[in-house]
Amino acid sequence: MRLSQFHLRTEKETPADAEVTSHKLMLKAGMLRKLGAGLYTWSPLGLRVLRKVEGIVREEMNAAGAIELLMPAVQPRELWEETGRWEKFGGQLLKMQDRKESWYCFGPTHEEVVTDFARSELASYKQLPVNFYQIQTKFRDEIRPRFGVMRAREFLMKDAYSFDIDEAGMAASYQTMHAAYTRIFTRLGLEFRSVQADSGAIGGDASQEFHVIADSGEDALVFSTGSEYAANVEAARAAAPAPRPAASETLRKVDTPTQKTCEDVAALLDIPLARTAKSIALMAGETFVLALVRGDHAVNAIKLAKVDGLGDYRMATEAEIAAHLGAAPGFLGPIGAAKPIRVVADLEVAALADFVVGANATGFHIAGVNWGRDLPEADVVADIRDVVAGDRAEDGGELKIARGIEVGHVFQLGRKYAEAMHFKVLDANGKATVPFMGCYGIGVSRIVAAAIEQNHDANGIVWPLAMAPWQVAVCVINPKNEAHVAEAADALYRELGAAGFETVLDDRGLRPGMMFGDIELIGIPHRVVVSARGLESGAFEYRARHASESENLDREALFSRLRG
Repeated sequence: MRLSQFHLRTEKETPADAEVTSHKLMLKAGMLRKLGAGLYTWSPLGLRVLRKVEGIVREEMNAAGAIELLMPAVQPRELWEETGRWEKFGGQLLKMQDRKESWYCFGPTHEEVVTDFARSELASYKQLPVNFYQIQTKFRDEIRPRFGVMRAREFLMKDAYSFDIDEAGMAASYQTMHAAYTRIFTRLGLEFRSVQADSGAIGGDASQEFHVIADSGEDALVFSTGSEYAANVEAARAAAPAPRPAASETLRKVDTPTQKTCEDVAALLDIPLARTAKSIALMAGETFVLALVRGDHAVNAIKLAKVDGLGDYRMATEAEIAAHLGAAPGFLGPIGAAKPIRVVADLEVAALADFVVGANATGFHIAGVNWGRDLPEADVVADIRDVVAGDRAEDGGELKIARGIEVGHVFQLGRKYAEAMHFKVLDANGKATVPFMGCYGIGVSRIVAAAIEQNHDANGIVWPLAMAPWQVAVCVINPKNEAHVAEAADALYRELGAAGFETVLDDRGLRPGMMFGDIELIGIPHRVVVSARGLESGAFEYRARHASESENLDREALFSRLRG
């Protein structure tokens, strides 16, 4: 490719509406142009990178035995009503009507469509296992699209769906996809981790996320120093606490007239924050629930919602709090409630002795509280908190936290969608049975942004070799006035191409500073400069994108360096 015949338009200034590095650099490099909120046109340069990612994803999916198809982006309401997700999916589901006033949605995912396809195509266990995948545009109506293609409303996604006759087959398909994802991100040259995750709106029995490690990542990833254990913060677990010690203090009411937080109470009483318990008032249907976590911990909303009976909980109103506990927020606790309540205690709180809680009397707390003596054991004891760095891991190691950008997710769906859509096949005994499904997604367009967040410097993008729009840029100094230089650059360009290097020739005739600035900004891994001075000395000026200095190499040394 010759840049004089290619559309490349870079920007000098950082766009005002760009918030994260990838968004800034993709706009400055001319990879993206904004059309509307969360909607972007991919320029020829951006599309080259996107297709590189797509190509590797497709190759590895095919190698793993998945079969490509293409399903409609627009999906009829009736399918989503079969699974109950027409309402449950929420505001992210973009709904529309056609001229006959029939309802459709622009697909954010394709579980319903692929299950409908499978129930019309698959009739016997002999056709299983099978895994169908597609690479297609999705749409999710984000409330506040931001960060460029990192959280766009329209995006390119690879989604795959496996069908197996039994649970063991589903687990095997899941592991096959996990291995394929590992190869994909390895080939892309990215630092990544797979972590245990919550299944969220997709549902299912087990799931893992793949995250590109980056300081700017939205997600907190928890990993252990003692093993390969890793999970996102929504699913991470610490080791169980030590057994509860014996009570050693007497129960007493303490005056805390202005101390409404655990931090203030602990400071007033001169005790560790970990000896206080904070009370979160909830309503689960008609039941008033008090969730307790240690004062130095935070409630994990995902874990809390998994407690039996709390799937649709909400925060209690001040009126409901007053009616059940008789106190104002800031002084709440499980002792002396005005009405019956349900108490859900975190594992760490259930292991406390001589701790402090609100007294259910404005201006007071109770110290020296002990389970079994001063209040009944909690109705439910469960892991309902976020882990924190330094927690002991279940494997004996220490939990640490890093930041990551989710780029892939694999799910064991079980029979959820097949049962809802009455999909059955005949098993080996001729009996109709519901097959097991898996779901596997990769954010193809999001990978591009995540790679930039992980690989950039002050001058621009530093692409991993597999993702770069071109591997080598041949830069010509003064091609219009130095015909022999232009001829030598053209010869080198053709020779590099013949040797298998994907090469771009910058023959635009720009001043060296502007030309080099563009090549660094768009992240080409290797730059070779052809100039009159270099030709006189029999050398080319070579610089790797990550290097701080250039070096002069003859033709043989140059090709050796590029191959190395």
